[in-house]
Amino acid sequence: MLRELRIRNLAIIDNLTVQFSPGLSVLTGETGAGKSIIIDAVGFALGGRASAEEVRTGEKEASIEAFFEIDSRQVPLLDEMGIDAGEGLIFRRIISSAGKSRAYLNDSLVNLQSLSSVSKAIVDIHGQHEHQSILSPDNQMDLLDAYGGLLSKRQEIDISYKRLQGLRARLSDLLERQRERAQRQDLLRFQIREIEEAGLRSEEENKVEEERNVLANISRLMQCSNDAYDITYGSETSCLSMLKRLQAIMKDITSIDPKASNALKAVEEAIPLVQDAYIFLRGYREDLDYNPKRLEEIEDRIELIKRLKKKYGETIDAILKYLGGAKKELVDIEGSEEEIDSIKAEIEELRKAITEKARSLSSDRKAVASRIDGLVEKGFDELMMGGTRFIVEMSKEKGDDTLDGFMLTPKGMDRIEFLISPNPGEEPRPLSKIASGGELSRIMLILKGILASVDKTPVLIFDEIDAGIGGETATSVGKRLKMLSKGHQVICITHLPQIASFADRHLKIEKAVEDGRTRVSVRAISGDERTREIARMLGGDSRSEVSLRHAEDILRGKAEVR
Repeated sequence: MLRELRIRNLAIIDNLTVQFSPGLSVLTGETGAGKSIIIDAVGFALGGRASAEEVRTGEKEASIEAFFEIDSRQVPLLDEMGIDAGEGLIFRRIISSAGKSRAYLNDSLVNLQSLSSVSKAIVDIHGQHEHQSILSPDNQMDLLDAYGGLLSKRQEIDISYKRLQGLRARLSDLLERQRERAQRQDLLRFQIREIEEAGLRSEEENKVEEERNVLANISRLMQCSNDAYDITYGSETSCLSMLKRLQAIMKDITSIDPKASNALKAVEEAIPLVQDAYIFLRGYREDLDYNPKRLEEIEDRIELIKRLKKKYGETIDAILKYLGGAKKELVDIEGSEEEIDSIKAEIEELRKAITEKARSLSSDRKAVASRIDGLVEKGFDELMMGGTRFIVEMSKEKGDDTLDGFMLTPKGMDRIEFLISPNPGEEPRPLSKIASGGELSRIMLILKGILASVDKTPVLIFDEIDAGIGGETATSVGKRLKMLSKGHQVICITHLPQIASFADRHLKIEKAVEDGRTRVSVRAISGDERTREIARMLGGDSRSEVSLRHAEDILRGKAEVR
């Protein structure tokens, strides 16, 4: 609910505070008193377009603040923006005479788009297109579905639609990458075959390097092993022969002097060690064989390992790990072809199910649309707009989402738009194309009244609603505004006493010249003062007994209606 509006230096307003209350509030006053400026100010505060010309002459900037008491659950965007509206929400707009402007929500600087997005959930201003949520075809569909109790059916379609979009995205990705996968598949098969045919073993690299080293130095090894064999055993002066002679001498010494026993023991321990070396050398030199073919094979094996290391990993273990990953990837790629077939089948099943749901929802919408058509045209008759036609147009766009060949959205396969034909013989046109502000406001009033139970916009402002009407039509408009105010806060500018008499709060706007400058004031009126204002609006002398009695009769009659 709009609680307070503060305006400084806007047009002819220097400093003005307006208090609002629940129910129906009307603003009245002489022509040119500034009523529309107040509505314009609300629009500016909510993010409407404003220019430097709006700033009061001689001032640097204009400011407008609108304070609302709201249920923040109605505006989820506030949580996303990190704005706490627990104690209310203040829209503030600063308009500079230099042409720049700033916007705030609870003292948080925001852009105009954010300001407008938040305000659309709170206020509808009828008479200015910027804030008429019901002019949007999307919102028209939402209201129709809510009015007809169809939101649960639509939710089912929304879930299926998102599932369908997800499957199609996955299928599209798989199909787009099909050629890439085929190329990758061939490469993986070649790599797997190349590594497997190499028959690599984890510890092989060190072993082949050792074998190549031996084969490459076979001549030197033969010479060294022969020399070592001769030194240990193969000559009269070999180590083994000399140790045995030394052993005999040490035994003689020890038999005379036992102190040499340790030295004898060391010699005796050395003899079997030298014998072990001799035995090794005897077999080793016999096993040495110059084999150039084997050396060539080893060199080729080492080159193969080097080549594979350059392509697949720095070690044999890394190559074998790559092999395992390649096999797994190949299995996944081969499985993707099966996934494509599976997804295609699932998409077709989902299209069948979603088509049935969309058909059912569309049928229900037609029934609800027909009901709304009748109620709106009945309202036209009450507001003396006979001959005006109202149509809820339902259409579909071609596509392959459903089996019927129609495009689907999260809201079904229907496109909905409210059409109006104000004059007989004219083709119905979208509601948003209606030119007359007063006519559009009355149409909005009828629609809002019909859809009041499902329309969650808490504040409704009507400007120009009484343009071109009077008498019983004005009374009908007043009744509808009063009924609408039972579920919404309704604010209305009017020149007609029949409408003003229904108000719960009557605000009078006056303009005066003080110290050579025009100033605007707004105050709530009641009692005799309100009676005099109604008398003035009736077109008579607000001080004459006849006009005053007529005004009293109107107010008394409206009190009885309530």
